[in-house]
Amino acid sequence: MNDQSRSNQTTAAIHTRGLSKLFEVPERDPGLWAATKSLVKRKTKSVSAVDEVSIDVAHGEIVGFLGPNGAGKTTTLKMLSGLLHPSGGEVSVLGYEPFARDHDYLRQITLVMGNRNQLQWDLPALDSFALTRAIYRLPEAPFLEQRDELIELLDLGELVNKPVRNLSLGERMKAEIANSLLHRPAVLFLDEPTLGLDVVMQRRIRTFLADYNARHGASIMLTSHYMADIEALCERVIVIHEGSVLYDGSLDDLGERFASYKTVVVTLAEPADLSGYGDVVEESGARVSLRVDRSGVAELTGRLLAELTVDDLTIEDPPIDDVIEMAFASGSRETDTESESDTSSETDSENDSETDEVGP
Repeated sequence: MNDQSRSNQTTAAIHTRGLSKLFEVPERDPGLWAATKSLVKRKTKSVSAVDEVSIDVAHGEIVGFLGPNGAGKTTTLKMLSGLLHPSGGEVSVLGYEPFARDHDYLRQITLVMGNRNQLQWDLPALDSFALTRAIYRLPEAPFLEQRDELIELLDLGELVNKPVRNLSLGERMKAEIANSLLHRPAVLFLDEPTLGLDVVMQRRIRTFLADYNARHGASIMLTSHYMADIEALCERVIVIHEGSVLYDGSLDDLGERFASYKTVVVTLAEPADLSGYGDVVEESGARVSLRVDRSGVAELTGRLLAELTVDDLTIEDPPIDDVIEMAFASGSRETDTESESDTSSETDSENDSETDEVGP
């Protein structure tokens, strides 16, 4: 480990370099005979879920961790929280190696997964809260204060007295979040924390997370398919695609890199045909939206103002959902290009090998 790497570990709340995870996955041909043979000799193949991921998250920073399904987000969070042992690379959180499962480390983190249940299924949430207190050995007074504050904030009310199995998905998620924060962790790994919540409760959860971050200086890594969560909480995003980091930077700059167009919305003094100025994506009377190549925005706005009577003109970036989709598509194209290049190289190598074999 070099000096720079050691320095990053001490200054960053979350630090990884070349973090990787391989899984051995069984494979077999279809059919009864193939199934029978697999009982005697099972064939497996290695699948890379996370490939050379290097990130640093500062103390008190909220980072959006984005990617399509199967990109490696949850696997990364599981390695950071110590549930999985990495296959390669280095990782530290708050100066600890997560997979060592040190008790002092586990007291300072939490992992919330929207599709996993951590509460006791047949017991009321209050009983699970009491169990959490026993596990973390929390003093009674601060525990009760934190518990009651979370119940009020998340509007749990009498829901905490019902068995968890009788709660709806949204109600259960609220109880899961409350349970995960009873010990006031310094690092939060949140995997789809607003899953199943209505719009009002999603907004309340965002407000709470922002307030928790401000009051306690907690570092938060957040995955979500609700882009409103990301826009409201994260100035920085990390986009992961097929196990590798595709983008790491500010949310504002994401559009600059992956969105090739902007939308010019112009309101004219009277309706006119603007198809000669750009791609018309929406038209309502004298108000027209044009999709324009990013590099040509300045020229277009100059033409519009010089040639037409314009009452209002605005320039908009694409919606964040569209930008993220473009980023994923860009990652897929890069992967396809690399794959074709690798195939070409393999073919050239084979041809060279054949030439060597028949040559003198």
